[in-house]
Amino acid sequence: MKITPLESWIATKIGCSEPMLSQERLREYQFCKLKETLQWAKAKSRFYKEHLRQLDLERLRSLNDLVGLPFTTPEQLRADPLSFLCVPQGEISRVVTLPTSGTTGEPKRVFFSEADQELTIDFFKVGMSTMVEPGDRVLILLPGQRPGSVGDLLKKGLARIQVDGLSQGPVIDVEETLRTMKNKAVNCVVGIPTQVLALARFQEAYFEPGYLSLKSVLLSTDHVPDIVAQVLEKVWNCEVYNHYGMTEMGLGGAVDCSARQGYHLREADLLFEIIDPHTGLPVAEGEYGEVVFTTLTRQGMPLIRYRTGDISRFVPEACPCGSILRRLEHVKKRINGGIELTGGIKLWLCDLDEKLFALKNLENFSTQVFERNGKTQLQIVYKPVKGMFLKPAEVINLLSSLPVIKLALSENKLDVSAYIQGTEIETTDGARKRIIVDHRK
Repeated sequence: MKITPLESWIATKIGCSEPMLSQERLREYQFCKLKETLQWAKAKSRFYKEHLRQLDLERLRSLNDLVGLPFTTPEQLRADPLSFLCVPQGEISRVVTLPTSGTTGEPKRVFFSEADQELTIDFFKVGMSTMVEPGDRVLILLPGQRPGSVGDLLKKGLARIQVDGLSQGPVIDVEETLRTMKNKAVNCVVGIPTQVLALARFQEAYFEPGYLSLKSVLLSTDHVPDIVAQVLEKVWNCEVYNHYGMTEMGLGGAVDCSARQGYHLREADLLFEIIDPHTGLPVAEGEYGEVVFTTLTRQGMPLIRYRTGDISRFVPEACPCGSILRRLEHVKKRINGGIELTGGIKLWLCDLDEKLFALKNLENFSTQVFERNGKTQLQIVYKPVKGMFLKPAEVINLLSSLPVIKLALSENKLDVSAYIQGTEIETTDGARKRIIVDHRK
């Protein structure tokens, strides 16, 4: 098993030889970069000049003092993104607009300088080297038409390791994409979990076994249900990797190594914390909490203690690949990703995913919750694999076996319904994560 290439990359970035890399050396570097970032942001950003007005850099003695700094929230970023800028707008090479998860509210806008985007290209180059090698062909099923888009940056990173990146964009026509993969001799795919699953389901239903010869798949932009990875590995006999990132992180944050048992973090550019979302205090090592990050090398729009809303933990055990780098457990839940059904028990989207994506005829689904006549109404709108049929009763019966749903049904506090999508489920570019839409007051 190969050690993650992020280890030698990070060692080089922080200025030490790989054998000398240690958590202590890395934390010393991060503390130095943190102070530089705080000084830069406070001096250059209108937002941080006010937000950090009580900050005394001389009183920061170690990374442990980070707990005394205020958080940055998505709401603050959404309210006035220009106030975060630390360089003139003329030095910004890319602006990404992120839609809000709800039906109202201003979108977030995230700004990057050319140097910021170079950091992302470099990370993509190193992270992808785990799953591809020179001469491979990668189909990129992420937005990539515009300069500086995620697909464009990934293609540039791949070129630096002599890998051919084919930028298609999100999947519109499943059958056409499969034929492109065949005709272009693609052996690696990077895409959105539900869209890549749709490709595998369609191939399994309509093409002969071995139609494609894939060595690896990288899933990104949203959480990856275990069942999805299992299906892809079975249909394509390939290795499935997870990437963790968000636009605010600079698009890339962490990626699996060859062990595929948790993400290794981009720790030379980002400082990660796990906090109790209620108290804001750090949790004990290995405990679950909210992921918070601070950019350490960003010029255009640095973010300090940015709250992601994602739930995860640092894995306390050493990685099987042998790296000294920390691992973040694969993110499955978001703080606002669960809905309460009965007795304080929550139903999470990841619970629905693991159940419903096990159905061979299912391509995708959306979930909504209503309140009617004093009862909660859970509604599933689903899309079968093209040309196949899936009865609503099959969906309802499978969901009814989930313990939290089973309990709510037994107490007559829940009704479950399922409908076949009348039109196509909206094609997503990955900017908006899948959620349970709760219409209750």
